[in-house]
Amino acid sequence: MLTNIKAAIFDLDGTLIDSMWVWNKIDENYFKCRNITIPKDLKSQIEHLSFDETAAYFKNNFGILDTIDEIKKEWNDFAYNQYLNHVKLKPGVVEFLTLLKTMNIKIGLATSNSRSLLEVVLKSNGIYHYFDSITLTDEVSRGKNFPDVYLLAADKLGVKPEQCVVFEDILPAVKGAKAAGMKMVAVYDSSSNDQKEDIITNSDMYILEYNELITAI
Repeated sequence: MLTNIKAAIFDLDGTLIDSMWVWNKIDENYFKCRNITIPKDLKSQIEHLSFDETAAYFKNNFGILDTIDEIKKEWNDFAYNQYLNHVKLKPGVVEFLTLLKTMNIKIGLATSNSRSLLEVVLKSNGIYHYFDSITLTDEVSRGKNFPDVYLLAADKLGVKPEQCVVFEDILPAVKGAKAAGMKMVAVYDSSSNDQKEDIITNSDMYILEYNELITAI
């Protein structure tokens, strides 16, 4: 999978870190405080959106009176403590990132999360220094179901798209990375278990944890 690869681009939530439970809790608390029933299709509607786009979606679809910045601050304030103290890496992440460094493969991050949260969780888990570049979906005009954020990440790393491998955990992002012309490794996360078969179909490789890649090299 790493033959002719010069850069690896990782998603954050559900891919490098076990954090999707935090956002499920945030949604539950947010709607409960406002006496709003959580829509059954909420996950599919927002999972590919940027942080700003998600806040705008909430404001526009649920009659939220807060500004987009106020919505984001409320989410950030709740998530910050969780990301600092409770969110941990997925198995084999440190070992795999270390292996990539020994192979002189550049490492990038492409995430829909906020910079404050990504920095605190990467630093608290001791892997921030592994990344050669960080790209947010807020830097591009479209979400992860399009190739934009992956192409920007590759450009920052100075690597051609066909020389990149992307690691993602949700179907829209898998499709977006493939549309960028990059190799795609899908990483299992329980939050996207309902998409598993489609994810496998649209990926070049599907793993349960990173140790599978380490032993295969």
